[in-house]
Formats: sequence, structure tokens, C-alpha cells
Amino acid sequence: MGQLDQTSDWGRRLAPSLEELESLALEAYAALPAEFRALSGEIRFCVADFPEEDVIEEMGLESQFDILGLFEGRAVGALGTPVTGEMPNRILLYRRPILDYWAEHEESLGTLVGHVLIHEIGHHFGLSDDDMEALEAAAD
Repeated sequence: MGQLDQTSDWGRRLAPSLEELESLALEAYAALPAEFRALSGEIRFCVADFPEEDVIEEMGLESQFDILGLFEGRAVGALGTPVTGEMPNRILLYRRPILDYWAEHEESLGTLVGHVLIHEIGHHFGLSDDDMEALEAAAD
């Protein structure tokens, strides 16, 4: 009976909204060690359904589904004196590509959002994708 109850619950669920995905990101960020968050400085988190066209072109993506998140701004080590008119650093999470990835893999949505968030924070600290892959491999 318990299995049937869980299945029927899924029958009434909708895909998480932008706001719900943002809440997952904020929960994942709050779960990080306080020291890590303090080192991160001011970061804004934003969720959009897809990346803007200029991001797709700039990054040479084949599809709007080819990116789950993006760090925009200057890495922590490059901050120094703010440039006039410079916006605060922000991390964008892309809802539809994240949901598509989630549907194809066996990972909880909260875990996936946390992974994307941490990956983008890595860029905030100036790490490249190769740096982060090496760190993940060393941690395994």
C-alpha cells in the first residue's frame, strides 16, 4: 500500500518552479560550512528557465540544454577594487536543463542542484572545470 501512496503522490506533482529551484539552491548553500560561505563573500543566486542567447553563443553551446549553471562576475582572487557600475557576482541556475539532466540520471534533485551550485562557486573561487574535475577525482 505504501508504494501505491507514493506513486499517486507523483501523479499530482508539477515540475518545480523557478522559486522552488531557487529555494533548493539556498538550502544547499546554507548547508555548506560557515567558513566556506564566509570566504565566498557576496553572491546572488538567480534561476532562469534557460540561458540567454548571448550566453549560448559566447560559450559555443549546441543547445540551450548544454549548460546547467553559470558564474558571472570576477573570481574572488581578482576582486580588489570594484569597477564603477560593476554588478555583484551571481550564480545562475538553469531550471529546464537541470530538470532534463535530473530526469536522465539517478540523483535527487536537491543533490543535483547542490552539485551545480558548488561547481559554480568553484568558478567564483577562480577554479577551472579541469581543476574541479581533478579535485573531485582526488576526493573519490
